[in-house]
Amino acid sequence: MSTQLLYNDFPTFLRKYFPYKVQKISLNAGFTCPNRDGTKGWGGCTYCNNQTFNPDYCRTEKSITTQLEEGKCFFAHKYPEMKYLAYFQAYTNTYAELEGLKRKYEEALTVDGVVGLVIGTRPDCMPESLLRYLEELNKHTFLMVEYGIESTCDETLKRINRGHTYADTVEAVRRTAACGILTGGHIILGLPGETHDTMVAQAEILSDLPLATLKIHQLQLIRGTRMAHEYDEAPDGFHLFNKVEEYIDLVIDYVEHLRPDIVVERFVSQSPKDLLIAPDWGLRNYEFVARLQKRMKERGAYQGKKYRDSEKRIIFADDKLTTE
Repeated sequence: MSTQLLYNDFPTFLRKYFPYKVQKISLNAGFTCPNRDGTKGWGGCTYCNNQTFNPDYCRTEKSITTQLEEGKCFFAHKYPEMKYLAYFQAYTNTYAELEGLKRKYEEALTVDGVVGLVIGTRPDCMPESLLRYLEELNKHTFLMVEYGIESTCDETLKRINRGHTYADTVEAVRRTAACGILTGGHIILGLPGETHDTMVAQAEILSDLPLATLKIHQLQLIRGTRMAHEYDEAPDGFHLFNKVEEYIDLVIDYVEHLRPDIVVERFVSQSPKDLLIAPDWGLRNYEFVARLQKRMKERGAYQGKKYRDSEKRIIFADDKLTTE
């Protein structure tokens, strides 16, 4: 854990692998999702609008190379010597036939300055053939697979139209980590029907998985989504963190119950003002982190303070997490 921070942060984690600054560049490689195309459902997740996190350079009509080159121009003014991770972010980035996926991943790795891949996907979209390919790729480049977990509660997953169960998450994370691949997760705090206590309990549940990293985001209501319509119809079914202090205290409770070695990549998401309904805190990411750190110090909190390992013993060796 960083000596300056009270949790395991992502920049410190990256310094274990790279002697220089690295920046993720988001890509939209033209994928869809099985809960969008009718395979498992229609309409996608009820909260989802990919416009909320796709930069202007991130457009499907542009090639992977073009998106990466434009992304590099976007960031290069800050750190000219920076290197980059190609972040396959939009929709489900393992949801296609194997040869097509290989072409996209390998095109990204040919771009000058790209030193690795981060692949965002769903737990039910990691076929064995792709996993075997990624296992081999991992021997030659930095690779992380990031799974959209969102919740450990099947009732919640059904309500938000995810189209998979938490058991799917458990299987996918364990299979991926067993291949020696850095495995990350993404969860959303504040989904309808979940309480403070159930969200904090989630941290202990996820700690049983061999996760290297975790992204934590607050629920955001986004214009044009099915969830925004549901909120208009029945606002009492939602608890939005309109006061940032309430969310900060929840995050601290959550992190205190999280396994100490998991790297927390981020705590908040920031959607464009013109798309965001609520909550609108008017804070940049670094401002939120400063407030979080201040509150953690006030409370004497730190990651893992209240974590209790179950009867399993966590082993962390050669950057591969296992349990026994």
